Amino acid sequence: MASTGYGRGLVLYAILFAVLVAGSNAIDIFLEWKVTFDTTIKPVTVDQPIIAINGMFPGPLINATTNDFVHVNVFNNLDEPLLFTWNGIQQRLNSWQDGVSGTNCPILPGTNWTYVFQTKDQIGSFFYFPSIKFQKDAGGFGPIRVNNRNVIAVPFPKPEAEFDLLIGDWSYGNYKRSRSTLGTKEMAYYTISDTILMNGKGPYGQPFSKSFESFTVTQGKTYRFRISNVGSSVNFNFRIQNHQTVLVETEGSYTNQITLDSLDVHIGQSYSVLVTMNQNEADYYMVASPILISTIADSSLVGVGVLHYSNSNAKVSGPLPRGPDPFDLLLSVNQAKSIRWNLTAGAARPNPQGTFNVMNVTLSQTFILQGSKAVINGIPLYAVNNVSYYTPHTPLKLADYFVNGTGVYTLDAFPLQSVNAKAAYGISVVTGIHKGWVELIFKNNLDVIDTWHLDGFGLHVVGFGNGDWTPELSRSSYNLIDPVVRSTVQVYPRGWTAVYAFLDNPGMWNLRSQHLKHWYLGQELYVRVHNDDPNPAKERPQPENLLLCGIFDDSNAPASAPSPAPWT
Repeated sequence: MASTGYGRGLVLYAILFAVLVAGSNAIDIFLEWKVTFDTTIKPVTVDQPIIAINGMFPGPLINATTNDFVHVNVFNNLDEPLLFTWNGIQQRLNSWQDGVSGTNCPILPGTNWTYVFQTKDQIGSFFYFPSIKFQKDAGGFGPIRVNNRNVIAVPFPKPEAEFDLLIGDWSYGNYKRSRSTLGTKEMAYYTISDTILMNGKGPYGQPFSKSFESFTVTQGKTYRFRISNVGSSVNFNFRIQNHQTVLVETEGSYTNQITLDSLDVHIGQSYSVLVTMNQNEADYYMVASPILISTIADSSLVGVGVLHYSNSNAKVSGPLPRGPDPFDLLLSVNQAKSIRWNLTAGAARPNPQGTFNVMNVTLSQTFILQGSKAVINGIPLYAVNNVSYYTPHTPLKLADYFVNGTGVYTLDAFPLQSVNAKAAYGISVVTGIHKGWVELIFKNNLDVIDTWHLDGFGLHVVGFGNGDWTPELSRSSYNLIDPVVRSTVQVYPRGWTAVYAFLDNPGMWNLRSQHLKHWYLGQELYVRVHNDDPNPAKERPQPENLLLCGIFDDSNAPASAPSPAPWT
């Protein structure tokens, strides 16, 4: 079923999109990716396979503008199935292109498939990555920029240049071996990686690094850095020696511009900051140090790059700039609360962001979701409300479209406001009321910072708190005036985070932990937002190049029952 080209069906598909946005000056962007294992790319001295795209690690930039159509023809030259997801791109009316196990059949080895998605009504900084089989731990990620249309003003002067800075923790081992050990008591809850990479390069000054990241800048100029945490398990604090950063955007929302000495970036999050080169001609450290992990005895888990002034003749030296206490979570929470929506700025549309406020919304639903450890049949896992998600062989979206889910999942069997007494596997699919406002309460029962992401929607981050969430008391602390809107939100240990989302985007949408091991071992569910209207303006029809698998494959084989280790 793999496509061998774009074909007539994709052309018609693009035309259907284009008609709906006529006059927006949207363009089609055509990309061809060859995805391979590469052993010649060595971020550190260890030999290990890297997932590369067109020989690049990180992968190529997707540089689009609001409402553009992006066609990505992915050739899977790995030895196992592959999917890509577009972290934060909302796939308006089009969960067929979301690229997660609940929406898409995988691209099999030796075949190709073309994603077609639109950056509909979006701007901002995002990234993509492989979404199945723990592959993100081996690379395959890359940056996405969605630029303002020319008719929409950016709320800050045009910078001299823009830099994409993908930062994430990295492990030395083969990701397949790591994957195979996750179902063991010794490894399931082990989360410490070996180092932190910047744009796929090791820390400056470390003997195990093959290279380091460096940006050349000009004194007196201002630059935009688009910073993403593409890691698997480590949240980090980012800072530049002797320079302050001005926060301007996060995952598609322009923020109130605040000046910071350092910025916490949690797994799956992206930010834009402006940095003015107002120091003497010299080289300066760029540092990403882990949160809730001590590096006093071992500095290998600190990412280090170099900011190089163009007329500097001296290499950077001396101690790294100190950041905040990595165990001071109150400081981190206060910074998170200080990040507010810029209510006067336009973004994808000319309307000020403040036009879309949540001060007087009527909530249709409240989901209380507790992330925790679980043990099922002696296997250590992660769960939501004590249900560890089991991935069926048939994508939920296919089952929903063709047989109303029959034989694949049971709608609303998942406990939304309570916790099962006994941990169990489940194919968790819940109803989201179309065009209703949902309140999502993320409760973290773990000792690490977790992050949550909802495909298809923006999350209005209205509150953070410690301990238990209680309706009257906790809601009284919400910020309903200018909560920032983003796609990934952090939840602090033994605390809660509250967000609102407007479910105006029909489809089957993944709600997950961005902590890779938590997600891989069951901390996810799906939200089914359904609209009975078949009008394609409500939800896109299935693409012409739709892949079939599970109960819909050529052999018509039924999906198998859960196995003792369903993630393998």
